[in-house]
Amino acid sequence: MAFEYIEIERVERLTKKEFIENYYKPQKPVVITNQIEDWPAFSKWNFKFLREVAGDKTVPLYDSRKTDYTKKVNEPDFKMTMSEYIDILEKGPTDLRIFLYNLMKDVPSMKSDMRWPQLGLRLIKSLPLVFFGGQDAKVFMHYDIDFPNIFHIHFEGKKQCVLVDPKETKYMYRLPYSWICNEDIDFDNPDFEKFPALKMVKPYITNLQHGEMLYMPEGWWHYMKYLTPGFSLSLRSLAGRPSNLLKGLANVAVIRYYDNWMRKRKGQAWLDYKDAEAIRRTNELLKK
Repeated sequence: MAFEYIEIERVERLTKKEFIENYYKPQKPVVITNQIEDWPAFSKWNFKFLREVAGDKTVPLYDSRKTDYTKKVNEPDFKMTMSEYIDILEKGPTDLRIFLYNLMKDVPSMKSDMRWPQLGLRLIKSLPLVFFGGQDAKVFMHYDIDFPNIFHIHFEGKKQCVLVDPKETKYMYRLPYSWICNEDIDFDNPDFEKFPALKMVKPYITNLQHGEMLYMPEGWWHYMKYLTPGFSLSLRSLAGRPSNLLKGLANVAVIRYYDNWMRKRKGQAWLDYKDAEAIRRTNELLKK
């Protein structure tokens, strides 16, 4: 048994008014096509180009292992040069990913290849973050710590994106003091016997191809799977809803530091507690 997916709406090129009224205000995801064809990046950005401009840069890499208590939140598993990593991507399937990397801080010239979408969001221009993955690489289901609104623009190949409305967070087996769910959940093949609350979840799904832009509203869960090697650019704005802004500030300023401290203090026992507590709390809802 699998999820009953809802296809994310796809539209061609939006005006500021159309985006604000139809998607931002109701906090509704959408795939926007034909929106970045005037960017130099649309025709330039590929693996060959990245070898030329960023091949010598050291990049942070993550694999598919569960959270390691010896590491801080979002601490990378490995580091290597961009050229070495692209070699791996082009050889075949790999679970190695680049996550939350500000490539343009290391290669400022790439900023001239993009344009900031004029769709009504006040985007944080110091944080154009990139994400890479090899064929079959997966990004664990999570929501962003600071509750941003995100324009996620894909380059090279194809990427599957699964989103879940934050209204369904109570069914997602969210770990305490975290913004991820229980890591034993396989969102490609969910175990509804072990995680019965997932039956209540109705995820949204789409496949992104080169040049397509996904709008992810604030607080939405997302799970990404690279169907082919590729990379994406995320542009973000602060949360527009005061409650989300406050929750994001608490996560960034307090909760992540508490979680890191507890990892040091309790070790694996802390992670085991969070896994078990996520299951207990979520399944308890089904008894009410």
